[in-house]
Amino acid sequence: MKAHDGMYIDGAWRPAAGQDVIEVVNPADEQVIGTVPAGTAADIDAAVRAARAALPGWAATPPAERAARLTALRDVLDARRDEIATTVTAELGAPLKFSQAVHAAVPIAVAGSYAELAGTYAFEEKVGNSTVYHEPIGVVGAITPWNYPLHQIVAKAAPALAAGCTIVVKPAENTPLVAQLFAEAVHEAGLPAGVFNLVTGLGPVAGQALAEHPGVDLVSFTGSTAVGRRIASVAGAAVKKVALELGGKSANVVLPGADLAKAVNVGVANVMSNSGQTCSAWTRMLVHRDRYDEAVELAAQAAAKYGERIGPVVSARQQERVLGYIEKGVAEGARMVAGGPEAPREKGYFVSPTVFADVGPDMTIAQEEIFGPVLSILRYEDEEDALRIANGTVYGLAGAVWAADDAQAVAFARRMDTGQVDINGGRFNPLAPFGGYKQSGVGRELGAHGLTEYLQTKSLQF
Repeated sequence: MKAHDGMYIDGAWRPAAGQDVIEVVNPADEQVIGTVPAGTAADIDAAVRAARAALPGWAATPPAERAARLTALRDVLDARRDEIATTVTAELGAPLKFSQAVHAAVPIAVAGSYAELAGTYAFEEKVGNSTVYHEPIGVVGAITPWNYPLHQIVAKAAPALAAGCTIVVKPAENTPLVAQLFAEAVHEAGLPAGVFNLVTGLGPVAGQALAEHPGVDLVSFTGSTAVGRRIASVAGAAVKKVALELGGKSANVVLPGADLAKAVNVGVANVMSNSGQTCSAWTRMLVHRDRYDEAVELAAQAAAKYGERIGPVVSARQQERVLGYIEKGVAEGARMVAGGPEAPREKGYFVSPTVFADVGPDMTIAQEEIFGPVLSILRYEDEEDALRIANGTVYGLAGAVWAADDAQAVAFARRMDTGQVDINGGRFNPLAPFGGYKQSGVGRELGAHGLTEYLQTKSLQF
């Protein structure tokens, strides 16, 4: 798609307040594919004012009508799924098949789920002698990441709109083109002016202005834990609600008796998916000492198959960061059994699929989020040791447990300090609540739990 040179505010594309632009680079070939405006505090203010003005009318719109508008939005996105996939591939570098299967298909499904929820959710209920109303929280400021650029916009905008909120989105500067495509879809679907607004820009400028704007009632952010702390601090000064989906260092625990080959192959695929740029990736594989060497060999073989199948990481900065972690893993004594710290191609921000064995639980690569195609394999002695290692980070976003039977896996998973666990290869569920424990965030996304984040509660006693 051709990039817009303005902001989508109050139902129209408007010139930016400033003259600065952001170059959008294809990470596979390092070529500039477009530019978008670098938004300022003035652009954010205009967008928030538009959202504020549109709020009373949209909040008063019957849920069935909001559901109809979201259905129309889902249908527009579905009709443009090929354009979505090619746009994400161009600006993120994801292989086209993955963009089609995930970057396009998942947000379309999520949009559809909220179209249905908007028409069925109990916005009013009786509790004893009280009537309880679930009302829109107000204007939402959404700051979204680059790793799943459309999904993260839809995961915030769809429930906010279903709840009756209006919204201003500041997308990641690396992947703004699919965000502009989404704004086009909103317009085509006929949502009222001001209900959805888009301002492109840099985090420290436009993102900061959105988080601290007095006209914003809730700030929803997905990204690093460090930035999440900053946003929580800024929003907290005004006692605003925050929803934070932050980092992860998820454990993939293979218990004795599990199908080791399946657990390892699925685990490696999980880490390499989206070039490792997934906050919920199972980047720590925990294997019992009796089958540890076998698991390491299987993982190295599996990783080798991804050499030509994964795309680049998003930027030169991200490539440098990931390669730096690989070098640190070697320096701290981990044994590299696949990949390495050398860039595998002269052109593009590629990183070799890398697997480390003999990783200690306290090593940097076992504690910090790398956000690249890097897997650490850790040895454990018994289930209590595995649990200690699994819970031994500041994060708690996701995880997996493999066992001889589901009951054993569930018993272990219930003791894990994490928000979502896949049991013996359980499939992704777009209706299940997604979010983390500890420093992985506050609040939940997706499904009815995600809708609740955008509501506030009022009770009337009779």
